[in-house]
Amino acid sequence: MSVAPAESANVLWFLPTHGDGRYLATTHGAREVDLGYLTQVAQAADRLGYYGCLIPTGRSCEDSWIIASALVPLTQRLKFLVAVRPGLQSPTVSARMAATLDRISGGRLLVNVVTGGDPVENKGEGIFTPHAERYELTDEFLTVWKALLSGETVHYNGKHISIEDGRVFYPPVQTPHPPLYFGGSSEAGIAVAAEQVNTYLTWGEPPADVAAKLATVDAAATARGRKLNYGIRLHVIVRETNEQAWAAARDLISFVDDAAIEAAQKTFSRMDSEGQRRMSALHGGKRDKLEISPNLWAGVGLVRGGAGTALVGDAETVAERMREYMRLGISSFILSGYPHLEEAYRFAELVLPRLKLNHQPHGFSNAANEGPFGERIANTHAPARG
Repeated sequence: MSVAPAESANVLWFLPTHGDGRYLATTHGAREVDLGYLTQVAQAADRLGYYGCLIPTGRSCEDSWIIASALVPLTQRLKFLVAVRPGLQSPTVSARMAATLDRISGGRLLVNVVTGGDPVENKGEGIFTPHAERYELTDEFLTVWKALLSGETVHYNGKHISIEDGRVFYPPVQTPHPPLYFGGSSEAGIAVAAEQVNTYLTWGEPPADVAAKLATVDAAATARGRKLNYGIRLHVIVRETNEQAWAAARDLISFVDDAAIEAAQKTFSRMDSEGQRRMSALHGGKRDKLEISPNLWAGVGLVRGGAGTALVGDAETVAERMREYMRLGISSFILSGYPHLEEAYRFAELVLPRLKLNHQPHGFSNAANEGPFGERIANTHAPARG
């Protein structure tokens, strides 16, 4: 069994609410990430025609719901992929928050379901349940959450969640509920995805590994009479030439020393996330073989948890690698690059025009006087359109 190829795709960008800069693992070239800067990134993504933005979650991040609420009135079309955390709040409160944000944004909410894979961080949040039980809780949470947003009055008595007369009075714009995104590489995680969500997400593994994972998830969904969409989370380092792109990749980790790698890998090793285990296994904490597949580079994962791989190359090379994933069935790309403001522009200008998209990127208008596109030559002549 194989997943059908994606004829077109949605491309989302990333809001770096946990920090940003030109280099990893250093304050050199770092920048303050405040609401003003996040507004710049979000408005750039909105203007450039990205489908949406992922807002990360966790104790190292600003709260994703508050950030999304602040940015909704400052953007026009951009969707916001915001996390719900089963176990941190009741499904009724979460459903009410989702309905409200979906309404005030005019239907621009996407929901990222995050079970959490770091036991130490989970305990700091008051979650002491082991790995398998967290996915049981997630399954119950989503059963109740979806029913509430579909307009049902919910009476539910499960192993982890009990609800009596649960209701959401004000419905979301999107029916029956805002789309659910979810990533989980373990057997328990795949079972939740197959039963509950709209889009299954994977981190950026080599194409053969992604194909195998998607086939497993698709089989599980098919057994339940469901079909899913598929997405991938990647970094991108794109330049005018392949040589420049690889130089930029090396430059990104030029301040990463062995002590930083050791500290990061020690933290990753305590996690019970199968996805994080797979990410760490791609490089093994070593920097000698970081190109793990053609143009797929694992250098980010030396010190960054979660998504740790980047597509590296010139515009056509990166576009073709994305098409390769699309042929496997990937129809959503959630991308990021350091620093996120400049790289949002660079990727949109170099790569987006080469992809068949489900959404409309910003482009040149046929109007005669639509505005400046490049500086005029000698203040007189318009530059040729590339």
